Amino acid sequence: MATTVKVFGPPMSTAVSRVLVCLLEKDVQFQLINVSMAKGEHKKPDYLKIQPFGQVPAFQDEDISLFESRAICRYISDKYSKQGNNSLFGTNPLEKASIDQWLEAEGQSFHPPSGALVFQLAFAPRMKIKQDENLIKQSEAKLSKVLDVYEQRLGDSRFLAGDEFTLADLSHLPNTQYLVNTEKGNLFKERKNVGRWWDEISGRDSWKKVVEMQKSPA
Repeated sequence: MATTVKVFGPPMSTAVSRVLVCLLEKDVQFQLINVSMAKGEHKKPDYLKIQPFGQVPAFQDEDISLFESRAICRYISDKYSKQGNNSLFGTNPLEKASIDQWLEAEGQSFHPPSGALVFQLAFAPRMKIKQDENLIKQSEAKLSKVLDVYEQRLGDSRFLAGDEFTLADLSHLPNTQYLVNTEKGNLFKERKNVGRWWDEISGRDSWKKVVEMQKSPA
């Protein structure tokens, strides 16, 4: 009987949604356990045993516990390599290196400015926090430079790591989803290749399911 893995955290979280879409791509059964950060559940002793930094997501697969969404996605793709999308993390060393290369680009170059914009534009208003206009301007400029690199790459390649949809593309879904629905959405839409790429990866059934999960009340 197939085991059911557990994911701890709200689907609205970009890191949690990254793990959820990976599980759906790999056809892995999972149980989503909401952790209310508003109620401080992420700081309770039992939760800190599986996520020592008190963040989301946390992940359990039988007796294994993991945290950090990109590491979790790599684990899922490797352990369940024989099911679902088998190209998600490559099938040979060169493919894996190319995917890892763009995953690192996402984590190191794309995420910092896009994550700052997501917080300022999508979450700060909901939390009644004053937006930092200077940070927004700086982050937009940094993200523009990253997307210029992506625009060139995606002119030569259907996806970031090659001709197949992989973790490299998947990892960009959460932050971009929030940003395309703000006034900064033109950063993606005005770039022909980036816009084409976004339309394709965001149209996957797995991501559509995650977006629906985000709309559901906790």
